[in-house]
Amino acid sequence: MIENVLDFFLLSLASFRMTRLIVFDSITEFFRAPFFEEEEEINKQGETEIYIVPKKNGIRGFIGRLLSCYWCTGIWVSMIFYGLYLFIPGFFGPVLVVLAVAGLAALIETAVHHMIQE
Repeated sequence: MIENVLDFFLLSLASFRMTRLIVFDSITEFFRAPFFEEEEEINKQGETEIYIVPKKNGIRGFIGRLLSCYWCTGIWVSMIFYGLYLFIPGFFGPVLVVLAVAGLAALIETAVHHMIQE
């Protein structure tokens, strides 16, 4: 069980950050690449657009569909993080804090960016 509200928020922020890292960040593109393929389409203006889509079949297709859905990936990340929190808190605690701080920083940066643009 989660023992206090602080741990809940740390787990939430860390799960948020790791999910974004896995699904969206360019630094993990190498990890996603085996599960996706590029498809080209020509738009109405005659320009070529490239779309990255999950592979069609097999385990790579399944993982590609999982990685293209931040809701799905977030559930798995949350379950793994909760298990690590329960079973190896001494090791996982510092990792959790770093990811939570990075997650909160990302949210603050997004808010500031939106305030500046308005």
